Amino acid sequence: MTLTVKRDLSQALRHNVQIGRHALVVDGSLAEGGNDDGPSPHDLYDAALASCKALTVAWYARRKAIPLTDVDVTLVRDDSGERQGVYKLAVTLHLGGDLSAAQRDELLAVAAKCPVHKLMTAVTTEITTELG
Repeated sequence: MTLTVKRDLSQALRHNVQIGRHALVVDGSLAEGGNDDGPSPHDLYDAALASCKALTVAWYARRKAIPLTDVDVTLVRDDSGERQGVYKLAVTLHLGGDLSAAQRDELLAVAAKCPVHKLMTAVTTEITTELG
């Protein structure tokens, strides 16, 4: 999979992201000198985790015939220690449906195993950057 990010020269920091057939805008905050026209890269990182947990829980519940009717995820970022190597993400799942306590616990455990959670916590990511 390839994605592209291209600068929007009409704005200070705005960039256009193309992921397959999906397009979105990223931008810096007003404090960073951007126009806040879209999420920041940190926002996308956090959204990847929250959305992966939601999709994983919904997929698992459907596969196991668990009566989940809705799943919403709230994520709160604490990046105050990022420069010291600590980036905290507090995730809360809001589950709808006539779920037993055991089913709720099962879905919570599944959320902790979503692929992006694993990427962020248990996988070594190797990144190369070069000039094109």
